[in-house]
Amino acid sequence: MNKKNKYINPYLGGFLLGLLIIAALYFSGEGLGSSGGYRDVAVAATDFVAPEYAHENTYIGPRLESGESPLKTWLVFELLGVVFGAVLSAALFNRLKFSIGKAPHISNNKRLWLALIGGALWGIGTQLGRGCTSGLVLSGMAVNSLSGYIGLIGIFGFGFIFAFIFKSIWIKTKN
Repeated sequence: MNKKNKYINPYLGGFLLGLLIIAALYFSGEGLGSSGGYRDVAVAATDFVAPEYAHENTYIGPRLESGESPLKTWLVFELLGVVFGAVLSAALFNRLKFSIGKAPHISNNKRLWLALIGGALWGIGTQLGRGCTSGLVLSGMAVNSLSGYIGLIGIFGFGFIFAFIFKSIWIKTKN
């Protein structure tokens, strides 16, 4: 299979993502984003492991008051769809493999620790910022919110600067 066939056309992918956000807003009344889904999974896990603590906690408790499982939210199902879709896409295009993606000079152990630290910082940041970048940009722009456009400029602008500065750290090879 040649490399062109391994990934969806980015213009088609963007178009389909636009249709998805429209469908999400129409059918669920909510936009797209991942941090709320992870939060709901963490709330359910905390309630399962330590129910007394969860119900008394000022952050977690209000999310459990309805009596419904936090795992029955739109965003949890969205996360499941993302995982399922990623595995399905990788399998269909013969990219399904289990490996740790990393630079040649970083050990597997270091890469996993860095990923864990980065994930924890992402989780904390999304809760402090009241959402993740995908929710800000995709959902914000879908409802024509100025914050969505400013977020897009900030995210990509900082991303280009970050990539320019740190590119040599990630791609250098061990001498």
